Amino acid sequence: MSEEYNSSTTSEQDQTSHIAMPAHVAGSGNLDRLVDTARDYARAATSENTLKAYAKDWAHFTRWCRIKGADPLPSSPEMIGLYLADMASGSGPSPALLVSTIERRLSGLAWNYAQRGFTLDRKNRHIATVLAGIKRRHARPPVQKEAILAEDLLAMVSTLPFDLRGLRDRAILLLGYAGGLRRSEIVSLDVHKDDTPDSGGWIDIIEKGALLTLNAKTGWREVEVGRGSSDQTCPVHALEQWLHFAKIDFGPVFVGTSRDGKRASETRLNDKHVVRLIKRTVLDAGIRSELPEKERLALFSGHSLRAGLASSAEVDERYVQKHLGHASVEMTRRYQRRRDRFRVNLTRAAGL
Repeated sequence: MSEEYNSSTTSEQDQTSHIAMPAHVAGSGNLDRLVDTARDYARAATSENTLKAYAKDWAHFTRWCRIKGADPLPSSPEMIGLYLADMASGSGPSPALLVSTIERRLSGLAWNYAQRGFTLDRKNRHIATVLAGIKRRHARPPVQKEAILAEDLLAMVSTLPFDLRGLRDRAILLLGYAGGLRRSEIVSLDVHKDDTPDSGGWIDIIEKGALLTLNAKTGWREVEVGRGSSDQTCPVHALEQWLHFAKIDFGPVFVGTSRDGKRASETRLNDKHVVRLIKRTVLDAGIRSELPEKERLALFSGHSLRAGLASSAEVDERYVQKHLGHASVEMTRRYQRRRDRFRVNLTRAAGL
């Protein structure tokens, strides 16, 4: 097995080791430091979660190659095509994967090959035709998570206690909903600009509301979160209460709490906390109680907050599009579960 194959299980931080000094240039202290700086920038080009997913994709593929007695390097369109077919059909105890999962794994392989100096041509017939056949035979409409509507959110918030942990979780739900935020955007917020190296944005609280400056997956954007009609439902008031009683004036906005729930720590929350919080309060509030618990939990995710805002806000969809940071109105419409699809009737407009 090749040396490059043996190093294929290295962490995502090691994927940038190919960035080095040109062979014909003599090293120096300044240039060596620039190499380290360039590697840091290269790692920052892709989000941490995406890097972890790509590392898992590569580990899965190299394990598959090892079982089949093949070498993953250099890239082989024929082997990639067989790999895609195996994932789509399922083999042995492994179930067949969704088309979306297969496409994501293919993207992960393309990225991993690029980091190792190889090119994966996704248009090669051994890959493109197999993937096209998989889509034609197995593709299904995307399964959308349930939207959390305003009345659902209020019921969820009402289940939370008024201790420190409850104040934090109340602020997470209300701010995430009113801001139409992704779960990663919620937990990446800092109190001020440049408070921490891993910051994904910061908050400015003013008289009329809160201005969030976010470094999102589509680039920098600003989100205005206005004050609510009452303190009980106002996301900005909930945020102020949490920051005040948690005594947070620097660093991450949403952090863990002590076991007794009386003290805030300095450790930033993981975005999985948002998902667990949503699922727990959905159950506690009795939302969709006509369904078995397992089905209820499967209906909701972090995206349910964004979908809820998009579905509930009775404003021109252009404002919703800007608020959510979508590049197209078509993407925004995917989030609008209660949109009147026949508001514009082209049949009648055409004279029929």
